[in-house]
Formats: sequence, structure tokens, C-alpha cells
Amino acid sequence: MTDPPYSSGGLHAGARRVEPAQKYLDAAAKRSYPPMLGDIKDQRSFVMWATLWLSECWRLAKPGAPVMVFSDWRQLPVVTDAVQAAGFEWRGIVVWHKPSARPMLGSFRRDCEFVVHAVKSPSRTFTRRCFPGVYRHPVNPAAKVHLTSKPIKLLVDLLAITPEGGAILDPFLGGGTTALACIETGRRFVGVELSTEYYRLAGERIKAEELARTRS
Repeated sequence: MTDPPYSSGGLHAGARRVEPAQKYLDAAAKRSYPPMLGDIKDQRSFVMWATLWLSECWRLAKPGAPVMVFSDWRQLPVVTDAVQAAGFEWRGIVVWHKPSARPMLGSFRRDCEFVVHAVKSPSRTFTRRCFPGVYRHPVNPAAKVHLTSKPIKLLVDLLAITPEGGAILDPFLGGGTTALACIETGRRFVGVELSTEYYRLAGERIKAEELARTRS
């Protein structure tokens, strides 16, 4: 499960090279975050890049392993292409409804992001539960440590489709939310992060969570 840079802000090359915080944050936002790497690709290079790292995930994954990749509406078509080009079997899309999304004057509110669900064939089920196709979790700005942080409870819900006690790979660890969700659900995790700042931040959050659990 992972949340890669979407590279979807801006309509031309100059706009894409703008610092992600300027592209994605509301002008009135008061909080700042460390720089987010890798958010300057156009759509053609994005799908090639995504296919490369997803192919490496396919190599490491065990048969039957589920894959979940976050995307916004702009990159959704190419993410579904990339997971299949990497060798995974595409199984569907999960919707994350964000009730706190800002309104769009004269247009539809963009209050959804998406999770592309795929598996490494042959497909397997690891639970007898049936899950919804839409999850509703608000973003809590006070809890965010990364520009694109996802709610921990959302990731906990999504992890329910993976094996209990299994190992989860997140090649874009960011602020460590996937790791925290794994700790909460008793799963192991491996995280990869290029940013030194986020590597340190994620490590601090993981250590603090593990310490809190040993004391409780």
C-alpha cells in the first residue's frame, strides 16, 4: 500500500515545477511542511516511472499479495495502466470520500481520492469479511505531518484486506502513516523514503508509537 506523488498539479511544465505546497495548499493555509520530492512529472513520464517502481514491487510481492495505490482523479487512468503494465491483476477502485474538501465555484466538489486495488496473480482472499467500496474519513489538519497525509483510520480500514500479521511494503513512506497503521493492526512493515526530513520524521513517529504501546 502506498501514496506516491501524484504529479498532477499545474497544466504546463512551468506550473509543475512549482513547489508542491504552492500547488496543492490553499493560499490561506498557515502550516508548512518539508518539501515533497518527485512531483514534477508530466503524464507520460509519470506512467513510465510508476511502472518501474510497481514492477519492483511485483518482484518482491508474494503470489496473491494485494496492492493498493492512492491516486487523484487526474492520474487515475494512468495508475490503472501502470499497475497492469507492472504485472499485477487490476481488481477495482476504492473511493475515499473527504467531507472536508473545499467547494468548487460553479463545479463539482473534488471531495474524493481513489485507491487502485490490484493483486499479484493468482488472486487470494485473506478474510471472510466483505468491505465497502467507499470510505468516509475527514482530514484532520492538526494531525498532518506531510502535505498529503492520509488519515490513519483510513489506512487501518484498507489494511483489513491484507493478511493478519503480514508484511506491508510502502515505497513512499512520507510521514510514516502506513507504518503507524501497521503497528495499530499488528502487521509488519517496510518503508522506503528518499527525503531525509521525512525519513527522520517518520522514524520519530514510529518510535513514539512503539514506545507508547510498550507503556500501555
